[in-house]
Amino acid sequence: CAWSIERPPGDTAGCTFCHTSPEERCSTCHQRHQFDPAVARHSEQCKACHWGKDHRDWEAYDISIHGVVYQVNKWNPTEFDFSKKLSDADYVGPTCQYCHMRGGHHNVQRLSTVYTSIGMSNADRGAPLWKEKRDTWVSVCDDCHSPRFARENLQAMDEACKDAGLKYTETFKVAENLMLDGMGEPMPKDLAPDWSGQHIWS
Repeated sequence: CAWSIERPPGDTAGCTFCHTSPEERCSTCHQRHQFDPAVARHSEQCKACHWGKDHRDWEAYDISIHGVVYQVNKWNPTEFDFSKKLSDADYVGPTCQYCHMRGGHHNVQRLSTVYTSIGMSNADRGAPLWKEKRDTWVSVCDDCHSPRFARENLQAMDEACKDAGLKYTETFKVAENLMLDGMGEPMPKDLAPDWSGQHIWS
């Protein structure tokens, strides 16, 4: 993307680590020097790419109750036996792999739980395709929780996304009005546009 290419190398170092190489390579998750499935089953393997200001997946997981259970128990083989295949896993709490690669399936996006993939977009929530994805999401959660619990949390996330979208729109309107009134400061020439829409005000 132009917004990425045009930015200083320091801003995109975390992106190019993954996005300049084929993302489907085995070594993306299985370390080249330690190609052990037990190592690849640790959530930290996902942290190499899924962190930072543009996709805070690791941070969100790490501070969640699921992440805390993982961090506290991950070295206890009776709670997390990483020698077992994912299809046989009986962890005390979920890892990234347990949910997103359910049963050992290697297509991580098949059980994606973000953005419109589960119908969080207001425009998509009623579409049959998203209903199927949302039902699949609930079926992953009900490995450990009740379906009702999973659906209530999914609804809560829908509402949070809706509220966040409204706040985001309000914020941009304030910025737009400041610019129209001549009170906004134009973006410095040496600051490249980024994904959050800063280029709109330059």
